[in-house]
Amino acid sequence: MIVSPQSMSFPELLPLRSGAAIRGYTLAYETYGTLNADKSNAVLICHALNASHHVAGLYAGQEKSEGWWDTMIGPGKPVDTDRFFVIGVNNLGSCFGSTGPMHVNPDTGKIYGADFPVVTVEDWVDAQARLLDGLGIQTIAAVMGGSLGGMQALSWTLQYPQRVRHAVAVASAPNLTAENIAFNEVARRAIVTDPDFHGGHFYEHGVVPKRGLRIARMIGHITYLSDDVMNEKFGRQLRERIIDANGQSQSTGDFLYSTQDIEFQIESYLRYQGDKFSEYFDANTYLLITRALDYFDPALRHNGNLARALAVATANFLLVSFTTDWRFAPKRSREIVKALLDNKRDVSYAEIDAPHGHDAFLLEDARYLSVVRAYFDRIAKGAS
Repeated sequence: MIVSPQSMSFPELLPLRSGAAIRGYTLAYETYGTLNADKSNAVLICHALNASHHVAGLYAGQEKSEGWWDTMIGPGKPVDTDRFFVIGVNNLGSCFGSTGPMHVNPDTGKIYGADFPVVTVEDWVDAQARLLDGLGIQTIAAVMGGSLGGMQALSWTLQYPQRVRHAVAVASAPNLTAENIAFNEVARRAIVTDPDFHGGHFYEHGVVPKRGLRIARMIGHITYLSDDVMNEKFGRQLRERIIDANGQSQSTGDFLYSTQDIEFQIESYLRYQGDKFSEYFDANTYLLITRALDYFDPALRHNGNLARALAVATANFLLVSFTTDWRFAPKRSREIVKALLDNKRDVSYAEIDAPHGHDAFLLEDARYLSVVRAYFDRIAKGAS
């Protein structure tokens, strides 16, 4: 499936939950499949922290350019683009085409940098609703996302309950635990204390706080994997060859103590992930998106009562969790399930015994994909 990115511009003001507003912004998006005559088969996909609007398919002439959820979405796949019109959107503040900190503020003529306004999950949903308006779509068959994307799916059912028939939230939660917020804060501190950060205005200095971004990514990546997967993949294995203090190559059979060299394979893997991330992700975007994660808490305005918060939702729900996901543990999904059942909503729930940790929602697990396929078969029958 060959796809092309698109964009839509919005000149009017978008009020934000912070009290600020943004105008003259652009949202990047992609679509897959065909919108039917009565526009009843649209599915909106919401992305997680470091993903984008490129959800599925390939770009012409670019090998290995598969979308981040290509195992899930496409012709004949669980979210079948022969039946559904799927929309992937890049959120405000991101660094993959939508207006973000690296773009020019139309009010000042200068790059936003650290002055880009704070955005929340609710703000993203409002912006996505405007995108759907622009596409002439009033009601969506489903909204779907994993992790932070699942939070957006949940928020859709609260902000625009009459516009959503089904919501699919995978490996998600009704809010972050203190531990999750702590991980995010350590990652942010790594970025803001990088000498190249310059208070978020590093663009003006022609530098990138790569050191901080590397560390932030390494911290995050550790939390996305399970202990079992890390032990199975890397264990305590040393790299095949290491370099001693005199620059001489040593075999891994001769154990070498060092404070600087990369000796273990897991060290090498994490540094590779950090280096790669620092080349394409924006530091201010990382701060914005992790803050949006931290702030999300629909029960907050209801004295912590999630059932009361979800009372306005009218959609049917599918929630999926994974047993080894300790960052968004199954008990967090079960909190949502209970709150929905307390409101007598139609809820399907699957808890997949998978070894991959939080990243399982991006991987190809036959049981997980079968659950989603069966649910979208049900949606398709309703849409037709």
